[in-house]
Amino acid sequence: MKTAYKYPDGSEYNGEWSEDGQRQGYGHMKFPDGAQYYGMFVNGLCEGLGVMVFSDNSRYEGEFQQGKFSGMGAFLRCDGMKFEGEFQEGKIRGQGIVTFPDGTHGLPRNEGYFDGNKMLRREKCMAAIQKAKQIADSAKSQRS
Repeated sequence: MKTAYKYPDGSEYNGEWSEDGQRQGYGHMKFPDGAQYYGMFVNGLCEGLGVMVFSDNSRYEGEFQQGKFSGMGAFLRCDGMKFEGEFQEGKIRGQGIVTFPDGTHGLPRNEGYFDGNKMLRREKCMAAIQKAKQIADSAKSQRS
């Protein structure tokens, strides 16, 4: 069943629901601050593939777990800087690469293992980067 609902805080949801009234399956959520989420929901939370677009046009495309960025994906800031790689609990954590607005990766190359905004060690991680790109593309393509 696909229907729309407007919450008292101004949020709006349009999508699939479970039998017990939880957001479940594919849906689109608009938040009061202008952010929007397109993707899968489980038990009312963002789960699986999705795209979160923030009010400043920054965006995350990839995997979610229990409402947070978690798994593989890509985060593109509004200034054009991008991180492609692993996320945990809503933060950059794991292998990935930073791409600057001009398309470069910096010298030396900003590829390796990250925790938050810091690269802890430089290492080649093409497999993780390719997987993050594929998952981000899959998340974008499911948007209806």
